[in-house]
Amino acid sequence: MIRAFLALPLPESVIAQLSLIQQRLRLTRPVPRENLHLTLVFLGDQRHDALETLHMDLESLRAPGFWLRLDGLGVFGGDRPRNLHARAAGEPALEALQARLQRAARQAGMRPENRRFTPHVTLARFRPGEGDPAALAAAIQSVGALEAPLFAVESYGLYRSHLRADGAQYDLLADYPLDAPLAGPSAPA
Repeated sequence: MIRAFLALPLPESVIAQLSLIQQRLRLTRPVPRENLHLTLVFLGDQRHDALETLHMDLESLRAPGFWLRLDGLGVFGGDRPRNLHARAAGEPALEALQARLQRAARQAGMRPENRRFTPHVTLARFRPGEGDPAALAAAIQSVGALEAPLFAVESYGLYRSHLRADGAQYDLLADYPLDAPLAGPSAPA
C-alpha cells in the first residue's frame, strides 16, 4: 500500500515567504519547507495497481494552468486548533482542477476524502491542547498581511507520503503539466 495525494508544488518565492512567516510565528511544529504544498486530493493508502490506473488517466487529462495567490492565514479546528495555514485566494480554475482530479480518483476505484475543498498550504500542525486560539490569533495579527507573490500554476503532482517518527516525508511520483496559463491583467508582466 502506498499513502498518496495529489498536490500543487509551490515556487521557491512563495516557499521563502511562507518559511519567513513560520519563523516569525515561532511555531513549535512547523511543516518543513520541502513539504510545503497545496493538497488537491488526499488519496490515502492505495494499492500500486490503483495508483497506476490513476497515473495513466492523469497523463491524458488536459487542464488549463492559472494564476494563484495565497491571501491570508487561518486556523482549522476552532477552539482546538489542528493546524495553521495560508489560504489560497478563490480561483475557479483551481476549483475545477480539484473537482476533475477527485472524479479521476473515483473512476480509478479510489475513495478519496469526501470533504469540502478548502485550498490552503499547511504551515504548522498542533497536537490536541497544544494550540491556544487567543495566542494564535494574536501571533497572526502581529505578523500582518500575507504578501505572497502571485504565481503561475503550471503543473500538479502525485506524491507518496512516508510517515516517520520525525514527521512525514513526501516523494514526487509523477508530475503532470497543465496548459500554459493565459496572460492577463492579474498576471505579472
